[in-house]
Amino acid sequence: MVMVNFVSRARAAQGRKSAFATQILRAPETAKFLRRAAPALFHQISAERKREILPAPHRPDLRSWTKDGLHAAWLGHSTVLLMLDGFTILTDPVFSERVGLRLGRLTIGMKRLVEVAAGIKDLPPIDIILLSHAHMDHFDIPSLRQLESAGTRVVTAERTCDLLRRRRYAQVHELGWNESLEIGPARFTAFKVRHWGARMRNDVYRRYNGYVVETARQRVVFGGDTAYTDAFKQVRSARRVDLAIMPVGAYDPWITVHCNPEQAWAMANDAGAEFVLPIHHQTFKLSHEPPLEPIERIVRAAGAHPERVCVREIGEEFHL
Repeated sequence: MVMVNFVSRARAAQGRKSAFATQILRAPETAKFLRRAAPALFHQISAERKREILPAPHRPDLRSWTKDGLHAAWLGHSTVLLMLDGFTILTDPVFSERVGLRLGRLTIGMKRLVEVAAGIKDLPPIDIILLSHAHMDHFDIPSLRQLESAGTRVVTAERTCDLLRRRRYAQVHELGWNESLEIGPARFTAFKVRHWGARMRNDVYRRYNGYVVETARQRVVFGGDTAYTDAFKQVRSARRVDLAIMPVGAYDPWITVHCNPEQAWAMANDAGAEFVLPIHHQTFKLSHEPPLEPIERIVRAAGAHPERVCVREIGEEFHL
């Protein structure tokens, strides 16, 4: 733990020194991206402008959660609120109506299909924000700005903390693959999944993580974003995984970087998970498969045990 803290401080110091240079380097790349992608992006924005965002089918009753046991609510896309014996963790928080490039008050990018199931003001105090990688639909700067708090720590992938206003959180920790960190009652271990971390074309150095979260009584896997990989076999141990939070959408045609539902189910089983909470579907139009196909396919993959797919619609809760 001491070594990880030393490494985290060293990385943070290096990030502070290079933050301004990074912003300067990013500006021309952003301009190039906009020139290349502008026609398609503005066509998409025009087509979506009049489309209403549907209400979330469920609203979690977060105030009823006790400080005992494991509680989880899927708020949309890859955003899950976890409470482990009263310790709160929020994964890849995205509360914005659109995700993409922020230009002043305008965001050029994807519009939500379904509202977030609970707003930031509805959340309990957050102990940990857990970030898998820097893609804009997982690392939403406006949402992260709203969540800044002196009582909240952030655990993020290596070489991504420069995107955050670090001094506005209690602490920001970068974890490299196979590194662990203890915060409060929880131990966080990062592992390499099969994805990529670049936010723009010139920042391919950014890493991408899956995580194992362990407390005295619970063990949770957050798969982040990944294609099929045998990395989840390394997570398996004599101690079971109570819950695996697994991505199941955006595989058609992006199967080389996003797993399909059957592969997500197989990886959860590789990890030894008792229950699976599917994420990364029903929220944004990222690919060609119909919105409900991912959840239908993973329930079929569960075969005789469909109850192991513990959440199926945005806003549903799981308690153990």
